[in-house]
Amino acid sequence: MLCDAHCHPFALKELFAQAEAQRRQLSVLCAASASSLEEFAYNEGLARQAFSDNAAGIYPCFAIHPQMPLRMPPLAARDGIEVLESLAAAGRLAAVGETGFDLFDADFKATESLQDELFAAHIDAALRYGLPVIIHTRRAMHKIFAAAKSLAKCKAVVFHSWPGTASDGSALLKRGINAYFSFGTPVTLNHRKAMQCAALFPAQRLLTETDAPFQPPRNRDFSTWADLQGVIQNIAALRREAAGGDAGCGGELELEKTIEANFKAVFGDFCPA
Repeated sequence: MLCDAHCHPFALKELFAQAEAQRRQLSVLCAASASSLEEFAYNEGLARQAFSDNAAGIYPCFAIHPQMPLRMPPLAARDGIEVLESLAAAGRLAAVGETGFDLFDADFKATESLQDELFAAHIDAALRYGLPVIIHTRRAMHKIFAAAKSLAKCKAVVFHSWPGTASDGSALLKRGINAYFSFGTPVTLNHRKAMQCAALFPAQRLLTETDAPFQPPRNRDFSTWADLQGVIQNIAALRREAAGGDAGCGGELELEKTIEANFKAVFGDFCPA
């Protein structure tokens, strides 16, 4: 079964009206992120309907995205933590995410202290409710390492669109973090660092994603769940090449099954409330 460890169904529906029909047709398990109650309610509604129809599941997630402090007043961003707490206490969350750090430019860096505050609150909630965490990080790997002790206590940590190096990933695992590294269309777009990591990381640590609709393949305006098969194909080819062309390193179907097992290890058997 195909798995999407990070996507945004609420945003995707505005661009692709048949998104949910496509997901069901392809039987894609997906972890759906939200940063507002409106987004979450939409995702949760899809999850409940999928559960009722015995279709591939949707796993609702919630966090205040690290870019949000630039786009909303600090009070509104902090109010999001109360929403997170309420959803987690009611058992309505499959994961806390996406949280993390975005220091891409001077404007984002100006919100770093609030990003720090929100990240700490997110991790605290994840630990108290035994939830996995989905991490977004841009130009902030140093902050991930600074938080390694807290992250090592989390049930699981999914690094969305893994931005680090192979040595960064190994170092995080050595620090005791139950880390999973998620890859999307960048591995199909000649992003060398992502390709190298997808080729070299242990298969039991890999996840796939679309970040739909925000990681479009070349010559497309947005990503969809149909892109997952190409991601799997490219990762399998990269791993065969890294193994010297050894067919015994596993093909696409074996990789897909391993990633499904990894997805279920992270998100468990979540049932929508």
